[in-house]
Amino acid sequence: MHITKQGLTALATGLTIMAIAQIAAAQSAAGAEEYTRACASCHGLTGRGDGPLAEYMSIPVPDVTQIRTRNNGVFPMLEVIHLIDGRSGLRGHGGPMPIWGDRFEAAVASELGDVGTEIAVRGRVLALATYLEAIQQ
Repeated sequence: MHITKQGLTALATGLTIMAIAQIAAAQSAAGAEEYTRACASCHGLTGRGDGPLAEYMSIPVPDVTQIRTRNNGVFPMLEVIHLIDGRSGLRGHGGPMPIWGDRFEAAVASELGDVGTEIAVRGRVLALATYLEAIQQ
């Protein structure tokens, strides 16, 4: 059996696409889980700002399914990451939203050390932001 260069290229391309799809699916699942744990109590399971704690907030809880709509059809990924992370000084919702970067950091800092902690925090924030992008209406 003779495999051509084009055949090897096609096989490599196919395997790469499958790997990317598996990574994307894993990240989506991680983002959905992160959202349920960190966000749903205020923003609701569907993201529309109707979570069980929303009525107790001093300001309206935003509908996170409309981020792209509120930004002229563009999902502002970096801004969303900064709002979730909070460690950059930007605060979501004018202030009451928890600084998830700090909370995520506190959860793993003693186990992972400085570099590992930063990687874990960024991964959780990115998974969450990617999930929010996926639920846009």
